[in-house]
Amino acid sequence: MYERMLNKEVVPTVMEMTAYCGKAAELFSLLNEWVSRNYGTEQKIVFPYGNKYGWGIAHRKKGKLICNIFAERDSFTVMIRLSNGQFAAVYDQVRENTQECIDHRYPCGDGGWIHYRVICPENFEDIQKILAVRLS
Repeated sequence: MYERMLNKEVVPTVMEMTAYCGKAAELFSLLNEWVSRNYGTEQKIVFPYGNKYGWGIAHRKKGKLICNIFAERDSFTVMIRLSNGQFAAVYDQVRENTQECIDHRYPCGDGGWIHYRVICPENFEDIQKILAVRLS
């Protein structure tokens, strides 16, 4: 369950990545479109961090990485870095399971990285809130 696209030899299309997300395919498409449309990010299909992460879509704005969205079987995971202040600003606006993800972030400087799996509309709403804080 939640397997990623790990074949580095075959570059998938966005359509193939979307189909791979299965039950979460529509949310995968909506999130990528929403980030690009509302925040002017450029999308690029990437295999950025080795075999553990697999294929995803990198969103960049003015060359700066905003997030990576990794296609998974029946889901997708958003990897994003926020400052501690940004995490604090969004913490009370998200659901308890999202707060737990924030609580267990990988620390990095003044902030850290989260890997947030989206499998349902509630997860989608929370990642939109997190991305909005990141991009504001």
